Amino acid sequence: MPVRAIRGATTLDVDDRDHLHGRTQELVESLMSANALEPDDVISVIFTCTPDIVSDFPAAAARELGFGAVPLMCAQEMAVPGALPLVVRVLAHVETARERADVTHVYLHDAVALRRDLAQ
Repeated sequence: MPVRAIRGATTLDVDDRDHLHGRTQELVESLMSANALEPDDVISVIFTCTPDIVSDFPAAAARELGFGAVPLMCAQEMAVPGALPLVVRVLAHVETARERADVTHVYLHDAVALRRDLAQ
């Protein structure tokens, strides 16, 4: 089965643990649904947050969705002046029969501005 990388992002309204978990789970569930994936199809996931998010790790939210056996990593985005604040990004490596052009990347809330060319 081919391996594909799927990107996505969302934004928070406020840096709050419950809000972070809700938005992260919405992002992961949207990405999985849009690409007809199950957790067993996921090889690994890298989450990044802008430096203004410190309430928790997005990976903790993914584990609550059944990703406990999937290798997950969190990192901090570069602090670029003028960049969109309160952003959680995801890069998932998955096994899928979909062609690269048929993979659906997911951008939610204000993160649509990051990749208008990919946003639904």
